[in-house]
Amino acid sequence: MAKKDTAEVLSLDGREVRVTNPDKLYFSKQTKVTKLELVRYYLSVAPGAIAGIRDRPIVLKRYVNGADGDAFYQKRAPDNRPEWLRTVTLSFPSGRVAEEIVVDDAAGLAWVVNLGCIELHPHAIRANDLDHPDELRVDLDPNPGVSWEDVRVVALEVNALLGELGLRGWPKTSGSRGMHVNVRIQQHWTFSEVRRAAVALSREIERRVPKLATSKWWKEERHGVFLDYNQNAKDRTTCSAYSVRPLPDARVSMPLRWEEVEACDPADFTIVSVPQRFAELGDAHAEMDQHAGSLEKLLELAARDEKEGLGDAPWPPHFKKMSGEAPRVAPSRARSAAKKSAAGEKSGSAEGSAAADTKTPSAEGSDAADTKTRSAETSDAADAKTPSAEKTPRAEKSTRSAAAKTRSAAAKKPARVQMPLLVIANSPNKDAALAGLERWKRRHRKVAKFLAVDDVLVDSMRGRSSTWTRIRVNLRNVPEALRPAQETPDPDDDPTREWRASKGVRS
Repeated sequence: MAKKDTAEVLSLDGREVRVTNPDKLYFSKQTKVTKLELVRYYLSVAPGAIAGIRDRPIVLKRYVNGADGDAFYQKRAPDNRPEWLRTVTLSFPSGRVAEEIVVDDAAGLAWVVNLGCIELHPHAIRANDLDHPDELRVDLDPNPGVSWEDVRVVALEVNALLGELGLRGWPKTSGSRGMHVNVRIQQHWTFSEVRRAAVALSREIERRVPKLATSKWWKEERHGVFLDYNQNAKDRTTCSAYSVRPLPDARVSMPLRWEEVEACDPADFTIVSVPQRFAELGDAHAEMDQHAGSLEKLLELAARDEKEGLGDAPWPPHFKKMSGEAPRVAPSRARSAAKKSAAGEKSGSAEGSAAADTKTPSAEGSDAADTKTRSAETSDAADAKTPSAEKTPRAEKSTRSAAAKTRSAAAKKPARVQMPLLVIANSPNKDAALAGLERWKRRHRKVAKFLAVDDVLVDSMRGRSSTWTRIRVNLRNVPEALRPAQETPDPDDDPTREWRASKGVRS
């Protein structure tokens, strides 16, 4: 006997969209939401949700078993898509290409949600120009234990800086613990240039509120709120406005007005409450496209940083090594500069080796000094680090800004300290990884009591088409005599291990 078709057929702008398994629960823990209810939520805020993805290729992040199940990423457009749904062909840093979906209307929105896309992940580019982003994305990602109040303070500092630079930021809750500030920009700059501007912005915010913000890429070096500049690298996506997040309360990434930021609570914005707010107040970001700005002043700030000795910041691991980028290795794995120099030195005196160590810092050196090659730009940086009386007149010294002094000081930071990290768990299931952490703490009770909140690093790792959770602990606050050795992670289910082994990539 044939299985009964229970699909719900929606008529949207003259097009029919089938919602399969409409009664399937997509949220079942704190809030109960079926697939059809999820689709109807998106339709209730369609003008705002579509504004965040219209004319942009999107990555399909599919939760086919609902928010409680595992997600996988699908870049390529499904073969059985409607003929009225358009696509564009993107190239990626790996050299591969893919046709990706472009959603322009309510029918397309409902269609991708039916595929299990609880949240929407557009690229920062438009279909008419795939090489020049029209959006700078400031992603405020709080470390464990950081308060929501601190996130808001950093967001307001970002807004103040953008205003000084002639740019307008548009804030929204991330739908989790952080905030996003999107900036509409003219389509004049490449991905690398936009990312360079984002690095400069992140470093400037770190200088302004050093106790609250960080631009450090490696988690073991971070504190407070991390400004994730790499969200502006090519092929990176973030959840867009009105996206529902796979959390128990079905929280939404909510666009806000700046006057709302100081008192807002991200828990107030859920799949239940947002439709009414949208009906009453409309879209807080409706005018974003009318305020495209220039990155020139931010890029001038980047140039000043580079002149002061701050080289490029680390890129994501799947990108090729960039010119001027620091060694792409976590401090906990970096060899000392002396060892690295000695390993590469086949001849020369002890004095020569010491000089080489001074001139060529290793991964343990400061961000400012971690340059791979010495170009004309880095020669300028070296001049900035050791100014002579001729290059820096007395009058210029007296008028140098506090920010410039901070940059110069940053360029002379001592070498980074290798962090004592242990990998505790690897699992596609975050709850299973966290359970493994609790088992480790029970086995090492004397050690666990020394761990601060930010000594536990919960990493969301992204593979080629899926994510998994890696949990590490930093033993920096544990007396050396008590520090346990690395054990086999429990659980130890890294879905990319086989692929990395075949490519000769270290874990």
